Amino acid sequence: MGRVSLPATSLSRIDFGAPSAERDIERGLGEYFVESETYERVRSGSKRIVIGSRGIGKSAIFQVLAQRERDAGSFVIELSPEDYSYELLSQTMATESNGSWAKLGAYAVAWKYLIFVLIMKEISKKRTAVRKGAANDIYKYVRDNHSNQQASKLSALVSYLKRMEGIKLGKYEASIRTRELEKLYKLEEIHALVPSLREIARQKRIVVLVDELDRGWDSSEDARAFVAGLFQACISVNTIHPNLRVYMSLRQELYDDIPELYDDAQKYRDLIETIQWSETSLLKLIGKRIRHSITPLADSDDRTSWESLFAGVPGPRDNSSFRYMINRTLYRPREIIQFCTRSAEQGRDLGGRVPLRYAAVREAEVFYSTERARDIAAEFRFQCPGLLNVFDAFRGKAAHSLGRDDLEYLCLELITRDIPSRDTGEWLDRCTPDTLIDILWSVGFLLAEGIRDTGRRRTSSDAYLGVHQVPHLNIAAARNFQVHPMFWAHLGAANGAR
Repeated sequence: MGRVSLPATSLSRIDFGAPSAERDIERGLGEYFVESETYERVRSGSKRIVIGSRGIGKSAIFQVLAQRERDAGSFVIELSPEDYSYELLSQTMATESNGSWAKLGAYAVAWKYLIFVLIMKEISKKRTAVRKGAANDIYKYVRDNHSNQQASKLSALVSYLKRMEGIKLGKYEASIRTRELEKLYKLEEIHALVPSLREIARQKRIVVLVDELDRGWDSSEDARAFVAGLFQACISVNTIHPNLRVYMSLRQELYDDIPELYDDAQKYRDLIETIQWSETSLLKLIGKRIRHSITPLADSDDRTSWESLFAGVPGPRDNSSFRYMINRTLYRPREIIQFCTRSAEQGRDLGGRVPLRYAAVREAEVFYSTERARDIAAEFRFQCPGLLNVFDAFRGKAAHSLGRDDLEYLCLELITRDIPSRDTGEWLDRCTPDTLIDILWSVGFLLAEGIRDTGRRRTSSDAYLGVHQVPHLNIAAARNFQVHPMFWAHLGAANGAR
């Protein structure tokens, strides 16, 4: 199909959706959501642990799944960031060294307890939806033990942890301590109700969604035990019945930062889904959002929808504006939505013409690039504080190819502080040039020269690949690098290459 001529008012109607899935679900996410293979595997229950970078679409999957499961009559329990606080946990709980109690096991059993309690509370509220016998037993338990409707969701987990901590650190005889701890670890308080939960799951699906564990992440002892314990609890509760499903989402950086997860992850890798996007799937995502806003494009394909709204960009070869913009992302939906939204805003400021000209995209890129540089630095603020200041060392070099020798020398100047970088703490001092290159590649700041599929047409930027394209590229063997174009405008670089 060719480009469709759109009414002059089209730009005022375009809405690419909110960057946050929690807000986007109210604006029509369910209607323009891309039902990818990843979503289908999660929806079917074959995958229960969803891993990916920030802005990759984890919350969107959970929001749509929750909405559709509720519409189907399922019991749905959602835990969102306001339901937990790593700072509260660190302030409340004693350290492992104080009494030598293993927090991972304690958090795992406390998470199981919390999940069961939340499920039973939900069933109690809607017990008329299932047969009375099993529901009545659960209702009586909730009435007698959890009648405080004002208590936060996290309070049940914290109270259970405090009970375990009290026995661990209290002045009890060894035999009494062992018996009491055994009761808590075996969840004796609710063990008799598990058959009732299983019976209700036979009648109606039960879905628990724990999302955005990265919000407020501080890499503390309790934060790591909190997430690793949840992982173990999910695995355990998911074995009760196929219709009782506990899902958790986890940012890739957190997954890599918690050694306690590795052994468990190897055993249950078949339950883990890692989200990835391609140029084609991201074009499909944006195409559906364009058509949702602009009705004259309702029957158009993704490419036509894009080209009817965005004009090409200057260039001697492929002048696709989509290629230009997607090359300034790490293949995350939030990024392309953010860039498109900024471009539409700039287009309205420049007179509201469609298709949007390169001038609007170029103006939007200045804001977008700085926002993304700050977001990426914030994403890795616990592993690499002051990362934004490290990025700044590449001003004047961003749009150029850097040979390994030149790049290693620049990294050495950063490490030795010949190039000052504020607030980087100890992590930069511990680096070698090779490890700093690897870090900058891993966070998406650097691209490395590699070999692409020879069957596709190459552009000037195709020779350089990012972690979002080939996560396992052998960086040690790469001889030439380039700063990712997403950062160019922030670093004041020209935009000649795409």
